Amino acid sequence: MPMGHTATAEAGSGGLTATEHRLANGLRVVLSEDHLTPVAAVCLWYDVGSRHEVKGRTGLAHLFEHLMFQGSGQVKGNGHFELVQGAGGSLNGTTSFERTNYFETMPTHQLELALWLEADRMGSLLAALDDESMENQRDVVKNERRQRYDNVPYGTAFEKLTALAYPEGHPYHHTPIGSMADLDAATLEDARAFFRTYYAPNNAVLSVVGDIDPEETLAWVEKYFGSIAGHDGKPAPRSGALPDVIGEELREVVVEEVPARALMAAYRLPEDGTRACDAADLALTVLGGGESSRLYNRLVRRDRTAVAAGFGLLRLAGAPSLGWLDVKTSADVEVPVIEAAVDEELARFAAEGPTAEEMERAQAQLEREWLDRLGTVAGRADELCRFAVLFGDPQLALTAVQRVLDVTAEEVQQAAKDRLRPDNRAVLVYEPVSGETAEDADPPQDPEAEATIEATDTDTDEEAAK
Repeated sequence: MPMGHTATAEAGSGGLTATEHRLANGLRVVLSEDHLTPVAAVCLWYDVGSRHEVKGRTGLAHLFEHLMFQGSGQVKGNGHFELVQGAGGSLNGTTSFERTNYFETMPTHQLELALWLEADRMGSLLAALDDESMENQRDVVKNERRQRYDNVPYGTAFEKLTALAYPEGHPYHHTPIGSMADLDAATLEDARAFFRTYYAPNNAVLSVVGDIDPEETLAWVEKYFGSIAGHDGKPAPRSGALPDVIGEELREVVVEEVPARALMAAYRLPEDGTRACDAADLALTVLGGGESSRLYNRLVRRDRTAVAAGFGLLRLAGAPSLGWLDVKTSADVEVPVIEAAVDEELARFAAEGPTAEEMERAQAQLEREWLDRLGTVAGRADELCRFAVLFGDPQLALTAVQRVLDVTAEEVQQAAKDRLRPDNRAVLVYEPVSGETAEDADPPQDPEAEATIEATDTDTDEEAAK
């Protein structure tokens, strides 16, 4: 029978609770009751992402995410989508550097169906995995790469900056989408070996959040997942550790058919799960988090040298996080003009730190973002899995807001002084082929969205692709 403990509200959790359990086969289960609406979210995180891939087989984690929707032992073809959507639910899957996840949001009375579906593909996917499904989804992923990376303006920016920021041979040097050559090289046996290595209950965390009866839910989990055998032998991911500072500016100029010149940069920042990472997040929010930020006010409103300016954080637990700067220029403004203004604002911020008003606004902004995630059953299920897989403790998800609010202005200033320096960044400059620029350009893209291949606004829209 499952082992677990009773729910207790953590200090600073806003009254949210979660209970943890572990099946005999190693599957970790996290349950959180929320009876506000008659829905329940199921989220399953596997501890495998692109950082686990080996040279010559990049993109396999993402390809396998697609294969998980191509049928299993008792569900044929597109049946997973048909059953969930036919029951009034929604579903998807995403891949990142550090994990692959699958999720459904269901009417409460259909929760058992979602659990059975996830268990069926965890336990019997190999029964349905064949050459036809492999070729079908290989083509889908390659077409996705063309549509979202190779054939759109600035589409390969994240891939290029990641390759600059993380040296050759580093597990984060390549992005989850993978290369065309490696996608072509992947074999059916590669996929089968990948499943056997990583898709085991003892390499996964299952969270169920919403209008649930915990005892009944846990009984269903035991019924459907309990007989799936765990296995050992998963290789540990290669170390992603790097020095705090790159030590020099790395730069690449890209001449492409783009609507406007662009300055993009990735700064090496502290790993996720640390107070220093939260301080860096606040620094980037003050500097480039929305239309009230310093960079937006300077470049877009005051100087009118840019049509868009943003600074966001790609949180990573197994390697340095990245501070992602994205500025699109106005009309015929040259990139050096933008770069000089950015460096001036960063230097001023490092010297003076945030004002009290800026701290209050930035903390409120991040607090709202966190509460938005925790306030939905799907968002909370995802965060509980994230903290369980990456940091070993799902309860940390419920107190994340308070940790952001505890950071001081001095810590934010120190984060900027230590990390937001010219010798700690990879820079990408886009120049239009013709030398002419458009008046309007796309707004900055969220690098985390690019990296995690989210269903809603990023790389993999499973409903459309599969």
